[in-house]
Amino acid sequence: MLRTSFKSTSALAFAARRYQSAWANVKKAPADKILGLTTLFQADENPNKINLGVGAYRDNAGKPWILPSVKAAEELLSKTEVSKEYVPIVGSPKFNELIKKVLYGNDPNGQKLLADERVVTAQGISGTGSLRVIGEFVRTFHNVKNVLVPKPTWANHIAILEKSGLTTEQYTYYDYATNSLDEAGLLADLNKAAPGTVVLLHACCHNPTGVDPELEQWDKILDVITEKKLLPVLDMAYQGFRSGNPIDDLAILFKFSEAAATGKLDNFLLSQSFAKNMGLYGERVGSLSIITSGSEESVRVKSQLEKVIRPLYSSPPSHGSKLVEIIFSDEAIYGQWLKDVKVITH
Repeated sequence: MLRTSFKSTSALAFAARRYQSAWANVKKAPADKILGLTTLFQADENPNKINLGVGAYRDNAGKPWILPSVKAAEELLSKTEVSKEYVPIVGSPKFNELIKKVLYGNDPNGQKLLADERVVTAQGISGTGSLRVIGEFVRTFHNVKNVLVPKPTWANHIAILEKSGLTTEQYTYYDYATNSLDEAGLLADLNKAAPGTVVLLHACCHNPTGVDPELEQWDKILDVITEKKLLPVLDMAYQGFRSGNPIDDLAILFKFSEAAATGKLDNFLLSQSFAKNMGLYGERVGSLSIITSGSEESVRVKSQLEKVIRPLYSSPPSHGSKLVEIIFSDEAIYGQWLKDVKVITH
């Protein structure tokens, strides 16, 4: 009897070990610092609550607002759309051409980069996905794997870059005593960086401080980047929210385009999103740009960019990009979009 009981117990113990869940040792992760606040907000029964977590625009009643320009684009798309098929790996060709026109076609230096075929663009999965692709590309092909990010920076920046296989360090940015840019500390830290070091810069509306360098301070930053031969990555999530005009907020991109067009800067990269300035949060649409040394290099870069994207998500979603295409192609809807951005920012 004892022997039978022992055998039964042993068999049960063996079975328990054998059939233990593969995820038994997975620990509960802490809530996301930003998205976790939304969960707490939704659970709070206080009628006077205000959600200061996720950066999504609300009307005066606290309700989500679909931009009139987006509604107009949706209506037009519903009448003209003929396909739900896959788009190419780097996204819709029309989308990419319009992105080039908007970002680089509005100043002479950007136009020169386009004429020299030095701009490689790809549709990205909003800003996060675009930056992740940039991280993967840099890790694979750049000889320096270290990225400097501002202190502080958007909570997800470090995770995106480190999940790409890069290492991160922070450079001085914000002076907490004066609530302003620590220009001296920023320039000193960039001057210490080794040649080839990647530097992440917020193109406008720095997240989370809201403090941006003035144009003359940007000149100093760009001087250090060119002198030290650093590789800049511009993250532009809030285009239009600084001045109220999306084209005016390209001023910093224009400076980098000028440096590239005049030979002071060999390369730079840009991650850009339409989540904020078109309210296309859930559509996940954005773009990334890689500035190359010339047309032949652009062909090679694009081919490898496709190889980076293919195993990540194969091809980007098309609905949001079709809305962007309409907004940038239809003069009346584009004009309404410019008005919509002013409504959001004023």
